[in-house]
Amino acid sequence: MGSRSYRVWPTDLDIFRHMNNAKFLALLDISRYDLALRSGTWGKWKKLGWYPVVVAETITFRKSLLPFQKFEIESKVVGWDDVAFYFECRFTVKGEVYATAHIRVRFLKFSHGIVTTSEVLAADPGWEPHEPNLPAWVDQWAKESALPKGKEPAPSIWD
Repeated sequence: MGSRSYRVWPTDLDIFRHMNNAKFLALLDISRYDLALRSGTWGKWKKLGWYPVVVAETITFRKSLLPFQKFEIESKVVGWDDVAFYFECRFTVKGEVYATAHIRVRFLKFSHGIVTTSEVLAADPGWEPHEPNLPAWVDQWAKESALPKGKEPAPSIWD
């Protein structure tokens, strides 16, 4: 698990003077990058020609983050399947949850192609591979929110 402190700045606010919902997602990107960089895994991925991409994410808001308020983003891997890792991230203030996000991340190769989770786990001896223990509802969310692969047709048709 990783944690990082932040503060709400005036440029983070929407017209209602609380942190804009898009800012939450941007900070999740920064937090994942920061965690990978500080743990040393970012350099390993770069040498291997791999990079992580967000495939899906969902966020639930409980309380507003207000101007100049200090908060933490806590992140942990909750499991994985054959092609993606799943993260839970919490926005907390003094230990109280303000928002929770779930994120599906897979790895791609700069030379094109997908890196399997087995390859990612094997490339980092710091990980202790074990059964993924992916919660059933997260597995169901991943299946139900998936879009067709990039080369498959995906017409925009409303029911």
